[in-house]
Amino acid sequence: MTFGFASSTGSLNAASADSASRLGRTLEPSEWAAAGIPLLRNPREVVSGLHARHHPQPATAVVAVLDTEERLTASASFARRSVPADGWEFRNALLAHLRRVIPHDLRRRTPVRTAVLLYCRDGDERWTEEDGAWMWGLRDACTLHGLRCGAYITLTHGGWQVLGEGRGGRRPSTGSRPSGLAEAAAEAELPPRTGGGAADALRRAAAR
Repeated sequence: MTFGFASSTGSLNAASADSASRLGRTLEPSEWAAAGIPLLRNPREVVSGLHARHHPQPATAVVAVLDTEERLTASASFARRSVPADGWEFRNALLAHLRRVIPHDLRRRTPVRTAVLLYCRDGDERWTEEDGAWMWGLRDACTLHGLRCGAYITLTHGGWQVLGEGRGGRRPSTGSRPSGLAEAAAEAELPPRTGGGAADALRRAAAR
């Protein structure tokens, strides 16, 4: 009888393939901007309203569905699981919460409602691989639920930022106290902060 040890090559190859798959389920900012994501008319109003309703803390995602007039139709918030950033996992989580709060629109020829995602996280407003995985997940979840894929917004200590557009503001932020809906509406009247040249280029690409 012969005894031996199995080679670890198989497990290393599997881990490498899994990492490559995760990288394939992410979107770069340029890919996001080129995808024709519709611009929000008043992103501050959307952000302030979702912050007032859900009071998100870091590692919390808020998915919201807007009608053609950008009125909030439904929203849900949930904590991100402690797993590697993977667009497939994020897609499944977003889809599960969308199914709980609103019927799908798959029978329509073209989507009329838009889903946006607000993700509260640590760090600054710069794009991360985790953001790319959320973008991929949002786009795929919208396709499977019959919705238009809308803006991806990060909420950090420095404020909020619509990635791929360069629009943002200092309030609300992860350090902001939860405000009432009336106060959120008043804050929404303030002009948004805009980014630099690179952000302007992304915003122009998104507008096309």
